[in-house]
Amino acid sequence: MRKGLILVMVLLMAFSMSAQLFAGGQQEAADDEITMLFMPGVADPFYYVMEKGIVAKGEELGVNIIVAEFPKAWGPEVQVPILEATVAQGGIDMILIAPTAIDALISPLKKLYDQGIEIITVDTYLGDGDYSKDSDYSFPLSYIGSDNEKGGREMAAHLCEMIGGEGKVYINSTNPDVSSVMGRVKGFKEGIEAFPEVELVGVDYNMDVQQKATDQTLAALQKDPDIAGIFGTNLYSSQGAYQAVVNAGLVGAVKIATWDASVDIINALKKGQIDLVLAQKPFEIGSLAVEWGYKFFTEGTEIPAKVIPGFEFFDSENVNDPDMEQFIYK
Repeated sequence: MRKGLILVMVLLMAFSMSAQLFAGGQQEAADDEITMLFMPGVADPFYYVMEKGIVAKGEELGVNIIVAEFPKAWGPEVQVPILEATVAQGGIDMILIAPTAIDALISPLKKLYDQGIEIITVDTYLGDGDYSKDSDYSFPLSYIGSDNEKGGREMAAHLCEMIGGEGKVYINSTNPDVSSVMGRVKGFKEGIEAFPEVELVGVDYNMDVQQKATDQTLAALQKDPDIAGIFGTNLYSSQGAYQAVVNAGLVGAVKIATWDASVDIINALKKGQIDLVLAQKPFEIGSLAVEWGYKFFTEGTEIPAKVIPGFEFFDSENVNDPDMEQFIYK
């Protein structure tokens, strides 16, 4: 009987130690889990698709993904409070963020970086986006997003060709201090230099308000009724601009080149209300951000200062091609 009690006690002690070791192993595994926070720029189809890419790659690699509240308007005054409140909950190893201004996000992000949180900027960047040189904004590991200047130049070439290489063109953009659209406008201006008979008559900024983009475009058409082409630099600009052309009864007479392939934009292209659409690759941008961040933490991999996915062009000839379906933001 005594030997039996001793055996039971030994077995209980062994079980207890095993349970403690198992629990300790679980805690260690939890402590080793990588947590990334996605901080989008605004609530729109582009960032919703980027979220899908981030979440999918996170599930594949076993990375814990936290998605911050999507700002209902564009700007540091909306984005920063959401960012800081989410980070305050703790446990964040890396932030994947689309900064809503080139300068105003430097200080808030530097403060988080100094707390030991790594930063990757997606879609938009800080300063001039060159994190390889020493500056007050070079602390992010990488910028992952489109080459906006290149896209702007290509849009200019296509639009100028569509209007026969001569005439007036107009740009409707969003914010004058956001890297992505700044690059698109800059690239477009450079692109039309190859067409000396094309004149840029104006650039308006709608602050990511679609109705404002419509009103601005209508005003531009009234001021210069011979405008031959319009470039919309993002979803709000594009949707507002083409709606203005529809309202003015100028579909077909005014060629429209737009940036970002929302379902609404693609449907307008199918109806002949838009002539050209540049589709970025937000799913790929999000996926790459998680993948590079994971390699940084697990392998010590140095991330390139810039990672640039390509883009695709939709027009009337390929808009119904099944192979292009993957590039629509949905």
